[in-house]
Amino acid sequence: MKYRTFGNLGWNFSEISFGAWAIGGDMWGPQNDDESLKALHKAIDLGVNFIDTAQGYGSGHSEEIIGRVLKERKEELYVATKVPPVPGTVWPPPEDQDVNESFPASRIINECEKSLRRLQRDYIDIYQFHTWATAFNTRNEWYEAMMRLKEQGKIRAVGVSVPDTTPDDVIGSLALDKVDSVQVIYNIFEQYPEWNLFPAAEKLGAGIIVRVPFDESALTGKLKPGITFPEGDVRSHYFRGNNLNVVLKKVKELEGFKNKRHPQMPLAEYALRFCLSNKAVNTVIPGIRNINQAELNTAVSDGKFLPDDELFELKKFYWKKDFWHEEVKI
Repeated sequence: MKYRTFGNLGWNFSEISFGAWAIGGDMWGPQNDDESLKALHKAIDLGVNFIDTAQGYGSGHSEEIIGRVLKERKEELYVATKVPPVPGTVWPPPEDQDVNESFPASRIINECEKSLRRLQRDYIDIYQFHTWATAFNTRNEWYEAMMRLKEQGKIRAVGVSVPDTTPDDVIGSLALDKVDSVQVIYNIFEQYPEWNLFPAAEKLGAGIIVRVPFDESALTGKLKPGITFPEGDVRSHYFRGNNLNVVLKKVKELEGFKNKRHPQMPLAEYALRFCLSNKAVNTVIPGIRNINQAELNTAVSDGKFLPDDELFELKKFYWKKDFWHEEVKI
């Protein structure tokens, strides 16, 4: 496993880390807790030292599973979790949303206490907002609440998990030195962050956590026409209607491009190598739910990157979309 310095915080994070959404067990189909525990232990055995979760993953169950593992390990491990907005508020919020409606100070503080209990820890390394709006940047109420938690030793850094299609919303807070890290969607289809957010984050010293490197499993190459997902699996909505067939067509084109250069490389590996080839990226958090996924994903951290000319050619696969809220029109 290779490691990268995480922004101005100076922490060394594993290049491939543990995305813990699926082990919550409620939104990616059935998940066995024993499999989750084994996956976490295997990932740590293979050098993973950063785990990303959220209160919303299984209504805290993902945090509870992680807490069990943390008690059994002696390594220095970094954990990030997320506070969700007030139930019933719009997600993602409009750009002019009042932060006190989505994230009042009392909620930030109270929900932190709940996460600490589930994680069985005295502190959270990165406490993240689970969504964001541009208008939050210049408000101080949320920042003062976060600073109170930091002064109490309950959190070590402030993070934002930016909305899927508006990653630049947080740049104002980076400029005001209010935020230490940003979690963002970045993959072969979604390349937009490298043109605006990444340069700003590098200049201002914010750490970058990349989520959804496989575009909700599309870039693993495993989806087939007519595929059905388990009950409760969020991909049933993401790939609804025309979305699946359009994705499969673009994935086939991408595989043709890859096969001319790396015929033996699985598409999932290629997708991860694309993310790691950008020096602004500090860590990538693919979802890991079993030992096999832990082994395959972590193996990509070997110091081998895609060449610059190939990365330039891959720009033709840039595709701005919003499958959670819109179905592709044909």
